[in-house]
Amino acid sequence: MNKQDFWANPEAGRDVLKERSELNEIIQTWRNLAGEMEDNELLFEMAVEEQDESNLMEVQRKLSELEKKYRELELRQTLSDENDDKNAIVSINAGAGGTEAQDWAEMLLRMYLRWCEKKNFKVEMIDLLEGEEAGIKNATFTVSGPYAHGMLKAESGVHRLVRISPFDASGRRHTSFAAVLVFPEIDDKIEVEIKLSDLRVDTYRASGAGGQHVNKTSSAVRLTHLPTGIVVQCQNEKSQHRNRDIAMKILKARLYERERRAQQAKMQETHDNLDEIAWGNQIRSYVMQPYRLVKDHRTNVEKGNVDSVLGGELDDFIEAYLLSTITSKESAPGAV
Repeated sequence: MNKQDFWANPEAGRDVLKERSELNEIIQTWRNLAGEMEDNELLFEMAVEEQDESNLMEVQRKLSELEKKYRELELRQTLSDENDDKNAIVSINAGAGGTEAQDWAEMLLRMYLRWCEKKNFKVEMIDLLEGEEAGIKNATFTVSGPYAHGMLKAESGVHRLVRISPFDASGRRHTSFAAVLVFPEIDDKIEVEIKLSDLRVDTYRASGAGGQHVNKTSSAVRLTHLPTGIVVQCQNEKSQHRNRDIAMKILKARLYERERRAQQAKMQETHDNLDEIAWGNQIRSYVMQPYRLVKDHRTNVEKGNVDSVLGGELDDFIEAYLLSTITSKESAPGAV
């Protein structure tokens, strides 16, 4: 940054500033942890000397907080894949089952929005298609924050809900599925070539509440990539041009991720997060009746408080999954 020609290339300069900010954050977090630990040690010595039970309890409380902060930082340091530090694009799609599955998809959307809120991550809704009676058919949104993709990639897969359906007058138990897709938001400097001849562009009127303009003109855009069959759409912006730009960005991200997975498959690399998403291959089950339990089938992590999980308490599942992938990499043949 001290070089005289640092700002000769503004784009490269911004990348350096971003990297510097991320490194400074890590260093400052470690320094803060060390300072808090030192303060807690002093408080412990005083509590023992004065035989102060209340201060001992306070030491224990702060120690638990420090342990959680340390685990979070340690976990972040393990996010070393090339796209882990990027923002995430998340897509939620209801499975077969009509209103019940669409309600489940909306529950998942709310769960992830609350998790992002707890992490102070910025969320931008790109596309949202509501169900006819309740819930949503699908939703796509971006999540911006440190290592957003690295953490959210643990959620990619099929999620299964078992409960007594509020939409069933007979009170029968239903099983519903929804698919969650997570891929990185690629940098502008990564070239993804898309031929115009390979694209079908459709415009239509946006649905849902959108004010005086958004659903009176054909501002919504749907892009279909003919060679792969990938379809993306955006309808949240008032400008058709803006919706097209966002849809193109998402399409490039999906094509990039598709090619990345294909290359890794050719190299015979094993990574749980790259499994094909297919119905019946759920990564996690959320059971509300006849008992209450959330279980991740990849790591066997279980939580009995279903409401807290649906309220965004996902860190235990994400942490266990990421640590399990690190362990599997280290134990793989040829690993160093």
